[in-house]
Amino acid sequence: MTMDKSFDAQAAEARISAEWERTNAFAAGANARRAETFTVMIPPPNVTGSLHIGHALNNTLQDILVRWHRMRGFDTLWQPGQDHAGIATQMVVERQMAARGEPGRREIGREAFTAKIWDWKRESGDTIINQLKRLGASADWSRNAFTMSGAPGAPAGEEGNFHDAVIRVFVDLYDKGIIYRGKRLVNWDPHFETAISDLEVENREVPGHMWHFKYPLAGGETYEYVERDEDGRVTLRETRDYISIATTRPETMLGDGAVAVHPSDERYAPIVGKLVEIPVGPKEHRRLIPIITDEYPDPDFGSGAVKITGAHDFNDYGVAMRNNIPLYTLMDGKAQMRADGLSYADSAAIATRAAQGEDVGDVSAVNLVPEDLRGLDRLEARKRVIEQVTSEGLAVTYLHKEIEPETGAEHMERRPVVEAKPIMQPFGDRSGVVIEPMLTDQWFVDTKRIVEPALEAVRSGRTRILPDQHRKVYYNWLENIEPWTISRQLWWGHQIPVWYGPALKKDQSSKLVGVSYAVADRKMFCAPSKDEALKLAESYYGQSVTEFETGNAAMAEAKEAFGTDALLQINDRGLESIPVFRDPDVLDTWFSSGLWPIGTLGWPEPTEELKKYFPTDVLVTGFDIIFFWVARMMMMQLEVVGDVPFKTVYVHGLVRDEKGAKMSKSKGNVIDPLTLVDAYGADALRFTLTSMAAMGRDPKLGPKHVEVNRNFVTKIWNATRFAEIYGVRGGGARPQPAHTVNRWIIGETARILMATDEALAGYRFNDAAGGLYAFVWGKVCDWYVEFAKPLFDGEHADETRATMGWVLDQCFAMLHPIMPFVTEELWSLTADRDRMLVHGDWPELGADLIDADADRQMNWVIALIEAVRSARAQMGVPAGAKLDLIVTEADAAARAALAANGPLIERLARVNAPADGTAGKGMIAVSVQGASFALPIGDVIDAAAETARLEKARGKTVKDAEGLRKRLSNPKFVENAEAEVIEETQAKLAALDDDIARLEAALAQLAAM
Repeated sequence: MTMDKSFDAQAAEARISAEWERTNAFAAGANARRAETFTVMIPPPNVTGSLHIGHALNNTLQDILVRWHRMRGFDTLWQPGQDHAGIATQMVVERQMAARGEPGRREIGREAFTAKIWDWKRESGDTIINQLKRLGASADWSRNAFTMSGAPGAPAGEEGNFHDAVIRVFVDLYDKGIIYRGKRLVNWDPHFETAISDLEVENREVPGHMWHFKYPLAGGETYEYVERDEDGRVTLRETRDYISIATTRPETMLGDGAVAVHPSDERYAPIVGKLVEIPVGPKEHRRLIPIITDEYPDPDFGSGAVKITGAHDFNDYGVAMRNNIPLYTLMDGKAQMRADGLSYADSAAIATRAAQGEDVGDVSAVNLVPEDLRGLDRLEARKRVIEQVTSEGLAVTYLHKEIEPETGAEHMERRPVVEAKPIMQPFGDRSGVVIEPMLTDQWFVDTKRIVEPALEAVRSGRTRILPDQHRKVYYNWLENIEPWTISRQLWWGHQIPVWYGPALKKDQSSKLVGVSYAVADRKMFCAPSKDEALKLAESYYGQSVTEFETGNAAMAEAKEAFGTDALLQINDRGLESIPVFRDPDVLDTWFSSGLWPIGTLGWPEPTEELKKYFPTDVLVTGFDIIFFWVARMMMMQLEVVGDVPFKTVYVHGLVRDEKGAKMSKSKGNVIDPLTLVDAYGADALRFTLTSMAAMGRDPKLGPKHVEVNRNFVTKIWNATRFAEIYGVRGGGARPQPAHTVNRWIIGETARILMATDEALAGYRFNDAAGGLYAFVWGKVCDWYVEFAKPLFDGEHADETRATMGWVLDQCFAMLHPIMPFVTEELWSLTADRDRMLVHGDWPELGADLIDADADRQMNWVIALIEAVRSARAQMGVPAGAKLDLIVTEADAAARAALAANGPLIERLARVNAPADGTAGKGMIAVSVQGASFALPIGDVIDAAAETARLEKARGKTVKDAEGLRKRLSNPKFVENAEAEVIEETQAKLAALDDDIARLEAALAQLAAM
């Protein structure tokens, strides 16, 4: 078959992908010829996702490792799959329902709503899988997993046991006391009305305000307020009856539990322990809070005093917990001011008693929102609070002077201090609304009980994290770990397997005296299934139970029906059973994906896949989920099955735009990888990403980079077409050539193979790509093709055809993991093969194939040709001019190389046959190892014009170098710039210094002519 003039990437990629899939080429164990396994778990993309440039990098690197091992005969498994993405998926379906004018999820109910999600998943949920296939990802798609497979309500085609694995782990950890229910502060999304993880919070700098208010001392008490400078001199002394605070969220003042100052802050020493009045709310019920000391306040920031609202601020929560300050919740799930609970008067009275040191017990029913603010949106409440505090003269003020333009009269008035300043504000990355820190009842994992094995595994080297700086991130997070919030107030996900019922009240003799329906007292029944949970409940109550509709209203309904002594009177009232209901929450998706390695391999069943492919070999992931996913997988697998989930974690960088900026939609610099695939082909994009994947560095990508590597694809194609023209075919055994050129290229092939193996084994993907590029383009497609041309007509023609065919085969094989499509196409076109390249043998070549004599001779020839070419270009010699090559000095090895390769040198350097002679006027010198030459150029160039050109070039280069030198000598630049930027600047300066040296050498040669 005659090759086409060019490689049609789009047509070939579709055809080759279809053939790979038809033959199940990526199946686990395909092409296995050895006992060793190699397993990679794909970081499961969201089922709602589409391919972005980070996915392209991540999956390209995984695919390189998998294809490399598969060709080497390992029993490979690249396990693909998707995450059910609770919030994202629920949002997509709810938006679609709204767009179609359908009733909302609450109107149609949980079962009908989740059925709609399954319908959407069946129709649209494979988008990213199909896009990964376009990229050439060679995962075992027949094993595609889903984190909700086997869940109740899952339709045909979604069978599996992942749901069973998740539920079993929850029950096991619950029984061990590692999973528990409690109140903690969480990120709360008011749009979705659910807790969310830190990863789902996007912190943005937005315009904001800081309000300064006075908190009066109780009873009108006063104190002497003194400020001093650094030398201890008094700069302000006055009598105050208040302490001032600053806040960006005045509405949270209603829930303050204390005002904190630093223990070392002498300004407030006289009033520590005293009570102050919160300056908002009905005057007759103004409540009091204490002034406390804590290390958290910064004495040098603002007034040095900080209001503590433990239920609505993460820093305040820590202060409140350390100092036993009650936590008062102000808002409901929609971030509206609470309208439930006790009256404001009763609530304020309880809170004041607590401030005075009395134990008031559970404060969940305490609602410190005044009646006139209840039910308002938090921002509307903020306006009302500011208005009230200001109207009472309790805002901190400053003296403002204003001059009337017409009369020039001065007017002085006091105005509230309100600072307009940028603030960092948390937003839900899906909802786009401001996140509210909220104290809520959630399910938690007591991570401190399972963290140590995960730390030990990395410290001992059972699991490696590369590069090293990410190991420090891992340690830092795990050594300071907090309880993990695993519940979400959603409908799409693994519903928590806990049922609630009223608690039995018994006296000291264990006699039943009543039933409690209080939230804090509820009895919990945790089991893998509803039937098992209800059996637990029946055993506890000693009679039958009935499951109510899910929801907290069930207990209120039951209490109304049964009364607090329900169990004692149940039969008299004709009621048949005790009410129970299931927790409506679902598990955080990070909990289920934390079981990804074992869940996809069939656990808890003792499957053959689990025995064979676990622990996995390497996880390739981004730095942003080291703690959200990597660390949690480590903890979960070690706790559940007692082993690490992977032996190596390779953390790649963040793909940035070509200027080094982070990609974002708002900046308009996001790159769609499929657009690049359409324009330049998947191979070009994959090779570009690989060549930029330096360990510990962020790749900087632009279309021009991909275009360059599309040219590389074209270069390989054209070199193979050239070989075809000269009758070269592949598929043969390694030849034993006599000619130096052929012995040399075989040795170079062995050399690059060893370097490629070493680079891939060390996860130095960029070194593998860079080495292959230099070898294939430079040594094969340029030098070897040129060296081989005259050999096709002589006595070495057959061995040259055999050698070139063999070398190209090795090139296709070595490039295949990075550039699978063009290499698969060339493999099929250049020989009759019994299998596709995806199942071809990885080359096995050793250092014994490097012929020292041929290596030395051909590298000498290349050095001479390059030196002559460089001198010609430097001096402006016309490309078509053929120069004499005068040998002024040469040792025996050099003369042997000249004699053996004279025609090659003459043709490629554009020189006449080498001849002995001496250097003279109008000549320039060229030197290589063991020989010196002179090139007569006086008659072919204008020396004066070339001198002027080189002087101008030298002047510009010196100016550019001095600019970089000045930048590097600036301490501020060195201190503030990223290490990568400094290294790039140093590299640019070194290159410019080399250019200056070459230009000066050329000018010296011209001057000597």
